[in-house]
Amino acid sequence: MEEKTKDIQQNAQGLALNIIPYVPLRGKVLLPGTVLNFDVGRTPSVNAVKQASATDNLLFISAQKNAFIDAPKPIDLYKVGVVARIKSIMKSADGMKVSAQALYRARVLEFTESSGYTQALVEKIPYVCNTDGNMIEARLRIAKSLLLEFAVFDKRINKEMLMTISTNGNSDEFIDNALSVLPFKEGDIQSILETDESGERLDKFSELLAKEIEIAKIEKDISAKVRQSIDSSQKEYYLREQLKAIHSELGDDEDEKSKLSDEIKAKNLPKDIEEKCLKEIARLDKINPSSPDYSIILNYLDWIRELPFGNMTEDNTDIVKAKEILDKDHFGLEKVKDRILEYLAVLSLTKQMKGPILCFVGPPGVGKTSVAQSIARAINRKFIRMSLGGVKDEAEIRGHRRTYVGAMPGRIIYGIRNAGSSNPVFLLDEIDKLSSDIHGDPASALLEVLDPEQNVTFRDRYLEVPYDLSKVMFITTANSTDTIPYPLLDRMEIIELTGYTDEEKVEIAKRYLIPKQLIANGLTAEKLEITEDGIKEIIKGYTMEAGVRNLEREVAGVIRKVAVKYLEHPKMRKQIIDAKKVNELLGIRKHVRDLALEKDEIGAATGLAWTAVGGVTLTIEVSLMHGKGEILLTGKLGDVMKESARAAFSYIKANAEKYGVDQTKFENYDLHVHVPEGATAKDGPSAGITMATAMLSALIGKPVRSDVAMTGEITLRGKVLAIGGLKEKSLAAFRQGIKQIIIPEANKKDLEEIPKEIRDKITFITASSVEKVFDKAIIF
Repeated sequence: MEEKTKDIQQNAQGLALNIIPYVPLRGKVLLPGTVLNFDVGRTPSVNAVKQASATDNLLFISAQKNAFIDAPKPIDLYKVGVVARIKSIMKSADGMKVSAQALYRARVLEFTESSGYTQALVEKIPYVCNTDGNMIEARLRIAKSLLLEFAVFDKRINKEMLMTISTNGNSDEFIDNALSVLPFKEGDIQSILETDESGERLDKFSELLAKEIEIAKIEKDISAKVRQSIDSSQKEYYLREQLKAIHSELGDDEDEKSKLSDEIKAKNLPKDIEEKCLKEIARLDKINPSSPDYSIILNYLDWIRELPFGNMTEDNTDIVKAKEILDKDHFGLEKVKDRILEYLAVLSLTKQMKGPILCFVGPPGVGKTSVAQSIARAINRKFIRMSLGGVKDEAEIRGHRRTYVGAMPGRIIYGIRNAGSSNPVFLLDEIDKLSSDIHGDPASALLEVLDPEQNVTFRDRYLEVPYDLSKVMFITTANSTDTIPYPLLDRMEIIELTGYTDEEKVEIAKRYLIPKQLIANGLTAEKLEITEDGIKEIIKGYTMEAGVRNLEREVAGVIRKVAVKYLEHPKMRKQIIDAKKVNELLGIRKHVRDLALEKDEIGAATGLAWTAVGGVTLTIEVSLMHGKGEILLTGKLGDVMKESARAAFSYIKANAEKYGVDQTKFENYDLHVHVPEGATAKDGPSAGITMATAMLSALIGKPVRSDVAMTGEITLRGKVLAIGGLKEKSLAAFRQGIKQIIIPEANKKDLEEIPKEIRDKITFITASSVEKVFDKAIIF
């Protein structure tokens, strides 16, 4: 067998032929210039595809004469086929799915078996044209006319694709493309494929079309005669008698429909909605109760009955009482509370107000969701929560049309029905986690929900009638606004819930977390007390977060361990948990001060970053090594940070003499910039001055102060640009024991938002140029 294959290959080289892996197709003919997606399941075919993909991706493909033969022999195969190039391969449960582009027509000269698959020795056979050009054009026009006529009878053909095919002026390409979409028998298509001369091919194609058109006309005439044979009066009589029998068996049906009609009228619905509902009830008389449409209409009417059209709870406009509720539920968050009180004040004065769309933005665990619940309590409204995390189907918002099986309204209408009120507080949680796919973009669907000018007539696809959402108080939450589309963000009022200071966390633990966990774990304040030092030890040694979610978990962990001791020793006296006891119960500290900040170092500077989970410190390291003056960037940096590093390097290189940098270092040394924790992606526009400081420190051999952190972007002129998230960054520096923070001059106005306890312990240095940054950060 091997010797025979070698002989064939040698002969093929002499004749300029090809030896290509072969795949037979069942029930389908592949034509030159077309693309075909097909399944491959038989072992020889799978091996042939694998062999082709491992070499030049070429396959010889021809059709089987009988599609039902599982193991075809050469006699069962058509000798004329196509050489195709594999475009893609996907694994499937039964084998693989292959997409192939047919390149040219070819004839197989010999089949051979090789390593579990079939090879074919093939020769290319181009089409030939021996017919006069005018004659070819005339025949081509006739073929195109017949193709359009056939499309009128066969609705399966895509009209747009047909128009595209008809514009092709090459007769052979036109025929091949047309046959690839027409529902003709494989034998007829194969016959045309095997025909070499273009004029003869056009004649065969036109004859085949004319024959199919005649068959289609006959089918249409027969169908019309069959329909006419059914006497319309007999059909109507039969249906009416059947309907009477059904009503007779279900004697209470009329009463149910009458009751349903009365309930719809009693709801005082808007006139257009009431008319639509009454029409739907009237349709029930004409539909067989066993029909699926009957239950669909009843289900639709049930939804209309249960929706609270015009039903609203009475708002609490007592500002003092609302403030008491908000203060009782949450410590701090003055901005949020002030905004709610403003809303109540305006509502009290105007007696009518469209629901505001508030967006609480902040790291996890700062209380965004619980604040929304408190707002509902404070203004005496029903509360609905809808999580948007991972929602990617537009129908989740707008619902499905009633034509779909299992259709139902979207989650907006579903929530309104469950609330039983048209003016609830509706929380759209994690709005920054929305995604989209082939089923639509839910973020775009939310535009109608959240736009005060549009949501008066919000239309759910299932209801098909407008529903007024203007009285709903929508509140959204997000960890970051970066992933929220701007048109959606523009319709919301952003309220930032920043991280808590240690003192605020201590108060939150005392007032809310410890009492809550004591009840949850079956203990009382008479049996357990966690001292302030103990709380601070949990905060500093076991959490290091912007919010209080992990703090609550660790508090619960302490209480559970004490609960175990009480079960072992029921008469044990009250447990006082101080810092030392916390360490005993929770084990080794999870968080310690960053070791990189403990001493002044050359080529290492501390930056500040703002992430979705709050502020963090970021140590940027720079190292010099012999090289060719290149700059290396590592640490999984994003495009913005990479550009900041290059801008900082360009500034230092341009001003090398000013800062005493030896120019030869730029030619003989490489500069390696690294941000530790390389597995974590990092990006943002506020690391410019930190990188510049670390670079200059490495180039001149002078250390950077370990108690100084910085944040700000740098320009090529050495200017320091403003940044965002100053409060979160300041909290991160405070947690790490930083004494001084260098910030852009443009951010001086933001210092008022930073808690006084942080401002008292950290010195903020403002800088408009990088020269001042170097002067304050580097020990010259």
